[in-house]
Amino acid sequence: MSNNNKKIVDLQSEGTPAEASANDTVDDSVAALIDQVGKRVIAARKAKRLSRRELSELSGVSPSYIVRLESGEGNISIGLLQRIAVALERPIEWLITTDDALTTDIARLIVRYRRADATTRSAVLSLLDPDQLREQKAERICLIGLRGAGKSTLGAKLSESMGLPFVELNHEIEQAAGIPVAEIIAMYGDEGYRKLEADTLRAIIASRTRLVLAVAGGVVEESATYAQLLNRFHSVWLKATPAEHMGRVRAQGDMRPMEGNPQAMEQLQKILEARESSYAQADLQLDTSGKSIEATLTELCALVVSNTILK
Repeated sequence: MSNNNKKIVDLQSEGTPAEASANDTVDDSVAALIDQVGKRVIAARKAKRLSRRELSELSGVSPSYIVRLESGEGNISIGLLQRIAVALERPIEWLITTDDALTTDIARLIVRYRRADATTRSAVLSLLDPDQLREQKAERICLIGLRGAGKSTLGAKLSESMGLPFVELNHEIEQAAGIPVAEIIAMYGDEGYRKLEADTLRAIIASRTRLVLAVAGGVVEESATYAQLLNRFHSVWLKATPAEHMGRVRAQGDMRPMEGNPQAMEQLQKILEARESSYAQADLQLDTSGKSIEATLTELCALVVSNTILK
């Protein structure tokens, strides 16, 4: 090889001085990152009071690899680092970010938020960013509660008083499906009905910013649908005693709950107990027990006004 050709090969392998300097900077940056990851793994491991062997068993990463990682010598793959992050209950970004904003408490919050169900996430967001949540809800009002709570009657009267459209979710579901709710459940089961319920609710949210909506008492059974409702509506739980719920249904001429079922009242009480914690997540509550429709409507309108739901 000629001297000229040798010089070309040398230049290609070594790079220009600027490129060599850039490579050195990258190498230093990588070394610093590996060292940081090692220190954060040590800190998180000790916070959980884990030995290296215990961390190895939890993550599936060999003890020798963990030793190298913690000493700042192991250039671990993303896949193995994710295993360690999961075992330590930390988001992987907490291990690799150079920003100290992701403190231990925030890192734990991120992990728990990711694991939480939709209803819990909704509650967290309402606490952390109430103004944003209020904007999302626009001027949508939703009445929830057991059958016989007065959702349809009060919903229609509230909409008239406030100048808002009134919508019953089950009616919209029937319009979309082309058959009554009872037939939907008979043909597709509860799962099919819940899917239609979720789809119809999404369509209402997408197309309307002002309305009063009455929903079936079982809407709380599907956590994702209920979380969306809580996020997008100013919700009001219409409460009443089990006896009043049953009495109102019978007063409407519907004897099905009692017909051939002497345990109907006991079952109603159990349903209310099972759903009570979910209903209690509503923004507002109104006890309708022992009150006339007119008195309850007056209180409901006052709730809407005092909480500045309408702009």
